[in-house]
Amino acid sequence: MAIRVVVRDVPPLEAAAVRFFIAAALLLGLATAQKRRWPRDEQQWKAVMILSLTIMAIPYGLLFWAEQFVTSGMTAVLFSASPLCVALLTPLLMKRKVPRDAVFAMLVAFGGLLVLFYTGLGGSSRALLGGLAVLGAMLISSWSVVFAKQRLHEVDPVAGTGLQLLFGAVALLWGTWALEAHRHAVWSRSAVMATAFLTLFGSCAAFVVYYWLLKKMQPYQAATINLVVPVVAVLEGALLLREPVPLPMVIAIAVVLGSVSTVLRLRTEPQDEEGRVLMVGRQDE
Repeated sequence: MAIRVVVRDVPPLEAAAVRFFIAAALLLGLATAQKRRWPRDEQQWKAVMILSLTIMAIPYGLLFWAEQFVTSGMTAVLFSASPLCVALLTPLLMKRKVPRDAVFAMLVAFGGLLVLFYTGLGGSSRALLGGLAVLGAMLISSWSVVFAKQRLHEVDPVAGTGLQLLFGAVALLWGTWALEAHRHAVWSRSAVMATAFLTLFGSCAAFVVYYWLLKKMQPYQAATINLVVPVVAVLEGALLLREPVPLPMVIAIAVVLGSVSTVLRLRTEPQDEEGRVLMVGRQDE
């Protein structure tokens, strides 16, 4: 919902860049003050740079652009296919099996999303392009979750997230210069407040908490957070932004939420201590 509010007054790539720059300054300032560990070798820096594009700049650039034409609730529901994509990518990239029941549950949810996509976005070409942009962002982010679990075992969460946000902001600023030079931002009070919310809670806090969850869970399990987000997004959009909530969207939400308990309750293979996850680790390790 906050993204939807910002892009009413501010060009989408510029809005995302400002959000990331402020969040990066806060996290990198904290990392410096606390003398946290920075990436130590070429492999870690390379992984940080890749994730700056694939989990920050490109997906969020697409999301900010898409929400000019797609409601916040629809965006959240479409993005909730992420657990399915992560589950399909896990055996390919990590050589770990995903429980068959989990894949089946998420396929059912994805079927509901496809119905929603064609019924809810078919009336407008811009809405259809926006929906495709959301799905593109979801696919790239899903790959990034699995990649990050493999590559950033030892990078501190605060320093690593701050660096990703910084490099992602630079990429988004280039996109602003190349694609949005003809547009002018109007930093209204609502846009400033929404950006502040996105910076503090959507970037600084959310990414660190998400990476902590990744340490405790398989990637596809942590990704099921995206199955809960649509409920909040639809309620916020309906109550605060007066967005319509058609019946297919309600059905899609019920279907995707029905898969959450199935996925989270399934047993997974035990992980050894070597498998510490994205950017999470104690300072003394």
